[in-house]
Amino acid sequence: MNTALDFSEIDAGMLAVVGGKAANLGELTRAGLPVPPGWVLTTQAYRQVAEGLETSGDGLAERARSHLLRAPVPGAVRETIVKAYAALGDDVPVAVRSSATAEDLPFASFAGQQDTFLNVVGADAVVDAVRRCWASLWTDRAVAYRESNGIDHAAVRLAVVVQTMVDARVSGVMFTANPVTGRRRESVIDAAPGLGEAVVSGAVNPDRFVVHGGEILDRRAGDKRLAVRALPGGGTERVETTGDAPDGERGRELCLTDAEVLALAELGTRVEDHYGAPQDTEWAIGHDGGLWLTQARPITTLYPLPDNPGPGLRAYFSFNVAQGVMGPITPMGRSALKLVASGAAGLFGYGSADPLGGPPLMTESGQRLWMDITTAVRSRAGRAIMPRVLQLGEARTGPVIEQLVTDPRLSLAYTSRRPVIRGLRRFARRVHAPSRVLLALTRPGGALAYAARVGEAIDRRLPPPSEATPEQRLDHAQRVLSRAFSLIVSIMPIAITGYGLFALSSRLSGVPIGDMQDILRSVPHNPTTEMDLELWDLSTRVEPEPFVTEPVEELVRRYRAGTLPPIAQREITRFLDTYGHRGVAEIDLGVPRWSEEPAHILGVVANYLRMDGDTALAPAALFAKGAREAQAEIARVAAEAGRKGRWRAAVVRFALGRTRMYAGLRELPKFYVVKILAGVRQSLLQVGEHLVGLGVLDAARDVFFLDLREARTALGGGDLRGLVAERREAYERESRRRHVPRVLLSDGTEPEALATPAASSGALTGTAASAGTVTGVARVVMDPIGAHLEPGEILVCPSTDPGWTPLFLTASGLVMEMGGSMSHGAVVAREYGIPAVVGVADATHRVTTGQKITVNGAAGTVTLSS
Repeated sequence: MNTALDFSEIDAGMLAVVGGKAANLGELTRAGLPVPPGWVLTTQAYRQVAEGLETSGDGLAERARSHLLRAPVPGAVRETIVKAYAALGDDVPVAVRSSATAEDLPFASFAGQQDTFLNVVGADAVVDAVRRCWASLWTDRAVAYRESNGIDHAAVRLAVVVQTMVDARVSGVMFTANPVTGRRRESVIDAAPGLGEAVVSGAVNPDRFVVHGGEILDRRAGDKRLAVRALPGGGTERVETTGDAPDGERGRELCLTDAEVLALAELGTRVEDHYGAPQDTEWAIGHDGGLWLTQARPITTLYPLPDNPGPGLRAYFSFNVAQGVMGPITPMGRSALKLVASGAAGLFGYGSADPLGGPPLMTESGQRLWMDITTAVRSRAGRAIMPRVLQLGEARTGPVIEQLVTDPRLSLAYTSRRPVIRGLRRFARRVHAPSRVLLALTRPGGALAYAARVGEAIDRRLPPPSEATPEQRLDHAQRVLSRAFSLIVSIMPIAITGYGLFALSSRLSGVPIGDMQDILRSVPHNPTTEMDLELWDLSTRVEPEPFVTEPVEELVRRYRAGTLPPIAQREITRFLDTYGHRGVAEIDLGVPRWSEEPAHILGVVANYLRMDGDTALAPAALFAKGAREAQAEIARVAAEAGRKGRWRAAVVRFALGRTRMYAGLRELPKFYVVKILAGVRQSLLQVGEHLVGLGVLDAARDVFFLDLREARTALGGGDLRGLVAERREAYERESRRRHVPRVLLSDGTEPEALATPAASSGALTGTAASAGTVTGVARVVMDPIGAHLEPGEILVCPSTDPGWTPLFLTASGLVMEMGGSMSHGAVVAREYGIPAVVGVADATHRVTTGQKITVNGAAGTVTLSS
């Protein structure tokens, strides 16, 4: 095969031969777009030079660079380079660019990870630049980038692009979608005089233009103090461009005309249309006015658009964010949640024609679930209700909704409240809300007994018959999931009664709700806090020796083999019998439960046993203390009410007693939902085993990378192993996404990115969630599995679900990026009496492990040490 290919001989399918950059340049050339002529030295040449290179072990980057810089360029390769260079013209200036096989990919751009050499003149100089490009595949930054994206070093090769230089008057970069807000078809152009290197490297403040729909929406002049220019005979220089102009005049003149800006945007549209996806391009305009594309690659940071948007602009709220699960959900997990959601929508009279497809307002994007809130945003009732509800569960989203209603594209369209009232009445009737509220008010024992009976009903209905066929197991799974919500939500009127009485007590006493939070400490009947306290109590009963000396992996091995000390083996088995259906990201039935992978629980027990044994600080003692303080707070609030009338004091004492009795039930519906999901998971694993026997899948757990429909179809045979591998790779790739929007518009805009950040006052702000102030050392935790939290450290994390809460027992405070005052983490923090602030934007990046911080849970602030 020829080791040098002209751009016109290359297409997008030749990635393994020419690398990402060259494949794109060839594709653009063949599409008739204006690309300076050039050629690529293929990966075959790199293979010859890299022969014998060991791509693992310590010091890899430096060792690999040294190998490639010392290795001789084979004679045939050198001859090919010289010949191909000469074909461009006599000593023509060229750009020599790296083009790796893991570069300019749809999921990883590798922008700037390998080297480029500009204005290279002469054959010998080109050969030397090629060698340095080869070595740049192994820069420290390129190695680290591959590792962070899960790309195997041994599988990567490098081709080298040699492209005629453009004698640029002005150049820069253009995104065909706004990389900050995500808005599609909104071009963002950065431009500066001279070569584009000044803009790409960040050495200059460029002019910026924003274009949408053929209109320039924004023009901002940069100072453009520096330009990179080509030198005669080769090489480049950096020159000051503003001369003696006064500071106030520097860079005021734009370097592009409006006509040039619009021409660039039109060119960007052509490029995006060709690829069918937004592109990050580099461009140049020559002194002769010619417009050239020098590079194009996918914009890899944009969040994917939701599937099948309805007419007009749509607004979506992240179901994942609401549940505190930032990672993707498996295909089977999404399928199960859609079925549960279809059952929920039916209670309001909005049943789905296709329950497996989910209710009409639920959609997918980025392997996560989203709720279409357009109708709510555009309705009078929705605008009144949503910000209040979100303030409780996801506080940072409330202001985003308030901002959305000012968008003329989402103007008020539904003024009648009747549909909302009709839906709520239908829901209340179907869950017997009036009778449940009456039961909660008059017979608390009966209300709690009813909640327990719901759990018993689930336990009876959940297991399919032991002799069930795989098809019958799928039937049973669909039946259980579709009915889950209607059964479980019947508990909520009881819990809501408790919170309603809490609000009534505030009104009768005149004490603000924010000053009554101690009443919600250490409430009974909360399955999550009961679980955490049981785990702590378990740690006081087991033999400590293996837990304080052995690594978690060994503890897991011994537990599975039944060789832990007898008390530990028995007590952990008993705990997992009760709570083993739980786990991190537990709303996804595709995720293993603690009963399957007990490493997290065993690691938490080990952490508890390494703590100092101050009995006054033991969680059980603190929980009891919290209960006493809650009773004292009830007495205080009742006394305040008594000043306004004796009857008020009696009502407040009654109301707050009921509040404490029922507040813990808030966690019970999710506890039951997770139990159902875990039971369905176990049954589906049996279906997976059957599919393995048919040769359809490699492993039983692969069934979770199918949806319910596909699993049923697979019972007829076939081979889905390739599909599963592809989906697993996509799932793992999506798991590395660092940012998930709370709210997303159908044009790609992330409304929160449009907000003007408030001026910093030296403190991070969020929502007050659990009163109290604590100063301590921060521990930033992104994944609770295997995390170690020293007693007294402040937990800083993206979000929490019940799988995180065992860590709360040793934390002195909590800071979360997600959530509101009634979100899971806030509720549990209050019950444990630890100060908490939630909804703190970007907390896990702005706070570092080991940094001293002060959490003020009443003010909603986090102060960082200087």
